[in-house]
Amino acid sequence: AGMAGGFLMEIRRGTQSALLVIRYAAAEPPGAAVELSVSVDGLAVRRGGSCEMAALPAGVRLEPPSCCALRRLRGEGLHLRLRLRSTPPPADLVFTLRESLKPHKKYVFYCQSCGDIVVEGRKFRRVLPLPSENWSDLVEEWCCHPNPFARGTLHPQHDDCFLGDTFFLLNSGNESRVPESSVNSKENSKVICKRCKTMLGETVSSDTMKYYVTEMIIQPSEECFSPTPRSQFVQRMVAQCLLELSSTKSTFRFTVKGDNGKTYILIWLLNSDTLLVESLGSSSSLGVLTLFGDTFMPSSGPAESWNAVKVLYQPCIKCRNKDIADAWENDMGVHPLKFPSETCLELLLILGLSTASLPPSLQCMKSFQV
Repeated sequence: AGMAGGFLMEIRRGTQSALLVIRYAAAEPPGAAVELSVSVDGLAVRRGGSCEMAALPAGVRLEPPSCCALRRLRGEGLHLRLRLRSTPPPADLVFTLRESLKPHKKYVFYCQSCGDIVVEGRKFRRVLPLPSENWSDLVEEWCCHPNPFARGTLHPQHDDCFLGDTFFLLNSGNESRVPESSVNSKENSKVICKRCKTMLGETVSSDTMKYYVTEMIIQPSEECFSPTPRSQFVQRMVAQCLLELSSTKSTFRFTVKGDNGKTYILIWLLNSDTLLVESLGSSSSLGVLTLFGDTFMPSSGPAESWNAVKVLYQPCIKCRNKDIADAWENDMGVHPLKFPSETCLELLLILGLSTASLPPSLQCMKSFQV
C-alpha cells in the first residue's frame, strides 16, 4: 500500500546521502502522533492503529542507523537525513544529440510539437561541433595580430551538420520540405513549422537553417516517430545542455535568452548526481503538486525515481532581478543559452511548477529559487 501522505527523497549519489520528507495527508490533524520506521529497502509509518509501508526502487538501499536531524515542520511533514548503502548507477551524461547523430546514416527531423516532417532522409558526411557562440570575442585574447576570422563564416555544406550548444545548422539548398520563414524582419527570419506554426529556428543565410534542439526530434530513417510530452522533452534537452557545458567547460552559471535577445532566466547548476524518489501515497486528497506533473506520476502506488539536475534560478521577466542579470551579463564565467522566446517562458513555468512541488522549506536558497 502507498503511504497516506506519500514521501519525497532527494538522493545524492556522490555523497551517498539522502534527505527524506514524509508528507502529511491533507486531513491529518497537526498534533497526531506519527511513528516512522526505516528499513534497508523501505519505510513504514504508523498513525494511530494503522500502518502503511512503501518500498524503495530497486538499487536504493538505506543505512537505518544513520538517521539523524529528525524534525517535524508544520504543514510539511517529517524531515530527516540518512546515509545509503547503495544507489543505482549514475545516468549517462553524454549529450544525446551529439551521440545520436552519426555520419553516413540517414535521419528524419520532426517538429517536436506536432510531429510533422521538417527534414526527410538526410545523410551527413560530417557532423561537427561548433565553437561557443562568443568564440570570436575571445580570438583577440588568443592572437597577437588582427582577427584572422573576422570575415569568415561557419556555414555547413549540403552534407554537413554543425552542432552548437542549443542548436544545429543544416544546409537547405536542395531541401524540398523547407519550413516557412517569416518576413518583414531586418534580422534573421524565423523558421516556422508549416503545420502547427511553431517556431523551429532561424535562417542564418540564404541556404543555412538554424534549428533549436528544444523544437526538433531527430530519429534514424528506419524508425517511426515517437511523440514525447512537451514538458518532458524541454526538461530533458535543457538538462542535457547544462550537463554537457558543465562537464566540458566547467561552467555552472547560465543565462537563458530568447531569440529576441532578452534574458528570461538566470540558472545556477547546483549538482547533477541527484536521484529523486517520490510516492504520492494512497490519499486522494493529498493537496500537493508532484515533481513532474501528471505525465510522470501515477495517482497512487509504488515509489518512482528519476535522475535529475538540481538548479538555483531567478526569473528576469518584467525587469525582475535586473542588477544580478546585468552583473552576470558581464561575467565571462557565465554561459549564455539561447532558445525561442516561447520556449524560455515554457521553461520558466516548468521551473516554477517544480519549485511549487517541493516542501516550502526547500523551495528557496538565499535569493534563489530551487
